[in-house]
Amino acid sequence: MYTLAPGEKSSLVMAYTQNMLVRGEVVNAENVRVNTWLRTQGVPEYMHLLKPQVLIFGSGSVKTMTYSEIFVPVATVIGFHPIPPTENPLDYADDEKNRVMVPVTALVGTFMFKGKLRISSLSGFGASIELAHSSWTSIYEVAVTNPYLPQMQPLHVPMILMSPKQVSLALEAA
Repeated sequence: MYTLAPGEKSSLVMAYTQNMLVRGEVVNAENVRVNTWLRTQGVPEYMHLLKPQVLIFGSGSVKTMTYSEIFVPVATVIGFHPIPPTENPLDYADDEKNRVMVPVTALVGTFMFKGKLRISSLSGFGASIELAHSSWTSIYEVAVTNPYLPQMQPLHVPMILMSPKQVSLALEAA
């Protein structure tokens, strides 16, 4: 079993890929906020998770597996968040001018993230996402569901990082 090195911490998170959900303890530097970690320069090629529980989706069934450790390629991760409750502050200022919250549903593999995307109030939704060009986008006040897991109650999360080039965004009525 992995032993944390000096200056490392583990944080309970969920990582979503096209066909997998991993719940485990991600290993990263002590001074890094886990909810914005994927935006930092020091992100490794592989997300190292301890004590992972893995759900794999395919062929109409869901398989559950557990391991002592797993290394998930960060390039395959399309959604990521700490497990609530968390003490990580959100990544924006409430008093920032010319911003609005737009209700959206992000289609993330087999999961749906129903929440709010913060965009410019001076341009439309399409223009805002076209001009963003970011590797990771935040979605706020999110309810996570999965139509393939009807027994799964919605998971409410204050903020999720998602890879905008790997998700489809549906506008919701305000």
